[in-house]
Amino acid sequence: MKAIKQIESPCEMPNGLQWTDEGLFVMDQKTDNVYVVDETGRLLRTINTPTANGSGITVGGGYLWTASNGESASRPARSTDTGLGYIYKLDLQTGEAVDRFRTPDGGGIHGIEWDEGKMWITAFNPLAIFLVDPSEGYKIVHKFEVQLPRLHGLARVGDGLWCAHTTDNVIVKYDVETGAEKERITLDPGDAYIHGLSIKDGELWYGDANFAGKHNTATQGKPEIGKIAA
Repeated sequence: MKAIKQIESPCEMPNGLQWTDEGLFVMDQKTDNVYVVDETGRLLRTINTPTANGSGITVGGGYLWTASNGESASRPARSTDTGLGYIYKLDLQTGEAVDRFRTPDGGGIHGIEWDEGKMWITAFNPLAIFLVDPSEGYKIVHKFEVQLPRLHGLARVGDGLWCAHTTDNVIVKYDVETGAEKERITLDPGDAYIHGLSIKDGELWYGDANFAGKHNTATQGKPEIGKIAA
């Protein structure tokens, strides 16, 4: 096994992860709340967000950013639901919306990752990872296309960008300039399905959003948060 459970999930569908100095931010796709826990899984606080069908999450520039896929089938509709793919810029303490922008391809969104003032974003059409600059009106400043489908969680490291591809259940490190594959981790049969991804002290952490099947609003009853074994 390469996916090793570490803590109990604070929610039913942990679809996005982001480690910060405060703790681990967990995006729950079922409620669209963000739960902040410590390394033992102890709940520190809960942030209500306007996200709909939430997936990716990142923290940067003093804000919380969430990937919103539109209407959610996992909870009752809200007046803030748009039915469209957006990335939300939220107050880090209250979760209130400060700004939002459409996804680069206009579709759904899973992985987002802050990177020194800019943000990496996964896309499905084309299969690509975009880099946008929030200080320039979310202008696309770089992109590279990939071959594998179902791009999910992202984790930036010094020599590349890790991306989880959930359908194939692999995690690939890409060269951020060329998009060339530098390294691949193939999960074992019986491992968790990797959705959220983050890095802490050089170790990759994952969240399994607990889908009953490859993509369904039903759950298996066993959400999982853990580390990828070296």
